[in-house]
Amino acid sequence: MRDWKLPWAGGCRCGRVRIEVSAPPLLAAACHCKGCQTMSASAYSLSIAIPAEGFVVTQGEPVVGGLQGPTRHFFCPFCKSWMFTRPEGLDWLVNLRPSMLDDHSWFVPFVETSTGAGLPWTRTPAKYSFAGEPELDRYQALVAEYAAEGAGPA
Repeated sequence: MRDWKLPWAGGCRCGRVRIEVSAPPLLAAACHCKGCQTMSASAYSLSIAIPAEGFVVTQGEPVVGGLQGPTRHFFCPFCKSWMFTRPEGLDWLVNLRPSMLDDHSWFVPFVETSTGAGLPWTRTPAKYSFAGEPELDRYQALVAEYAAEGAGPA
């Protein structure tokens, strides 16, 4: 197991919303889907999957933005930074944008998903690449491998 040097602090660009992470991440990813391209105004979005019990908003009140459906994307109400996502049906999980951490220089995606929808010139140094989403039965092995060797703070 890695020493993740928790807790981590972070916040939005303007600093009005602050967060704390006290549980190790389950997986680090880059998503190339069209929705993430649009939401991030970039070639892909980055995320780290955090167990919900290890994630807390410590200051401010993020608001739901982006699509207004069962998957909720949370933003700072002032600077509009896309901070984290609570995926539909996965109440035990928070997908945090790693750039919201005060120190995210260590972040490297372990998997990249939806590369089939990605821009042809983009790839990341992720160890695993999937044209769509990995099959559900693959996640357990990916999470175990990331816990053993995934990039984290030195």
